[in-house]
Amino acid sequence: MKNKGLWIAIGIVVVVIIVVISSYNGLVKMSEEAMMAWSNVETAYQRRSDLIPNLVNTVKGYAAHELETLQSVTDARTKATSVTIDPSTATPAQMEAWMEAQDEVNGALGRLIAVAESYPDLKANENFMQLQQQLEGTENRISTERRKYNEAVREYNVAIRRFPSNIIAGMFGFEKMELFEAAEGADEVPVVEF
Repeated sequence: MKNKGLWIAIGIVVVVIIVVISSYNGLVKMSEEAMMAWSNVETAYQRRSDLIPNLVNTVKGYAAHELETLQSVTDARTKATSVTIDPSTATPAQMEAWMEAQDEVNGALGRLIAVAESYPDLKANENFMQLQQQLEGTENRISTERRKYNEAVREYNVAIRRFPSNIIAGMFGFEKMELFEAAEGADEVPVVEF
């Protein structure tokens, strides 16, 4: 009988160890998937940033007197590329600052495209049209990658709160990750006037 109790105790310890290892490895996997999704988001935003100088230079040739608009696009791009965060340790304020910088680029690009609408020769320029199509495609990729990131972070955040992995998460310092939130006013339709 004494051996039976010992084997039961050993069995319980083995099961606990397996649960701990499995939970830990699952959390590591989800954390890495979220970090990979973040990397894809940054890559999509970087692609957009790389397109901006070509777009600005193309517009500059046709609309040189629109220097303020061109400069605002360049400044917004510079600011957006200088703001970096680590999503595994980002605070809501850091994520908001990063998103604000990206939103400034969106606004500046919108103004640049509106300026381009005033120049029929520019709108017909093949290089400008290709850049505009690439920019539209990149914006779609950004949206897709942001959605994938939010899905990965949601899965991870749920896992670190779910029992028994919440105990493992607490023991090993797995922290909640921040989601992308819609920009303030994103639910309102913009008014465009020419």
